[in-house]
Amino acid sequence: MAAMTQEQIRHYIEKPFAFVERMGLQALVLEPRHVKLCAPLEGNGNHIGSMYAGALFTLAEIPGGALFLTTFDVDRFYPIVKEMTIRFRRLAATDAFIEMFMDESEVRRIEGEADANGKSEYILEGEVKDADGQVVATSRGIYQLRKHGM
Repeated sequence: MAAMTQEQIRHYIEKPFAFVERMGLQALVLEPRHVKLCAPLEGNGNHIGSMYAGALFTLAEIPGGALFLTTFDVDRFYPIVKEMTIRFRRLAATDAFIEMFMDESEVRRIEGEADANGKSEYILEGEVKDADGQVVATSRGIYQLRKHGM
């Protein structure tokens, strides 16, 4: 596996797109099969003082790339998001957080399928929580791991 340093991974999570950098997204945990991200309320507020829906959506989508960078071989594979849905449950009046995990057996399945077929689909579901641990949104993303050169 092509190893990336924590700083390289952090850079690709926090600064890949101007919007993500402007929103101040922070990678709090970057481990194989485990990531935790934060979006601050400051700078991401809406007209009623809670977090802007687009910032919550971005916070829910970025873990797919973060998990890819911490878990898969970037020299062999790349990810795409095929579908993303979010359900807003309550107002986020504080910083917002999302934490996602991948099971090792699921990682092996995805890699094996991508090696054999050139691609593999997988689902990531998440809960965006406020600083008090209350779920403010739930997300479901369909991702695809693709093998380079396919």
